[in-house]
Amino acid sequence: AFINFMSHTRMSFLTDNGFGQKELSQYNLGPIVFHEHIYYFKEIFSGEPVTVSLELSGISEDGMFFEFTHKIYNHDGKNCATCEMMGSWINLETRQLTILPEELFAKLDNTPKSEDFRILTKEGTRKYGKRPQDISVEKLQSL
Repeated sequence: AFINFMSHTRMSFLTDNGFGQKELSQYNLGPIVFHEHIYYFKEIFSGEPVTVSLELSGISEDGMFFEFTHKIYNHDGKNCATCEMMGSWINLETRQLTILPEELFAKLDNTPKSEDFRILTKEGTRKYGKRPQDISVEKLQSL
């Protein structure tokens, strides 16, 4: 449920700030998620009110890569979970990663920033060292 809270907050924020489906389709863009990491600190019970924050914790100089940090607080203001999410933009026609148009970049860059905000690099998106590990067709067929 925590991931859903954070995803909903992020998509609502983007839609409210000019990154809705209608606006992105004008640029033939779509958002993609590279990874989400969640850190659980305290349980929240069903029906308990929560507050979810959103901060921009990183962006590349061309806007191709972005990272958000979300924090979930319970009704007492206790931080119950934190999520770091990294993503990019894809050209829906070429299926390739792409930079943000200048007017969209300006909107994203004006998002409230985290204390540890940084400029992202392509190399930084691979900070966990994960790479594809293909298998042979024969191996695939035996699974």
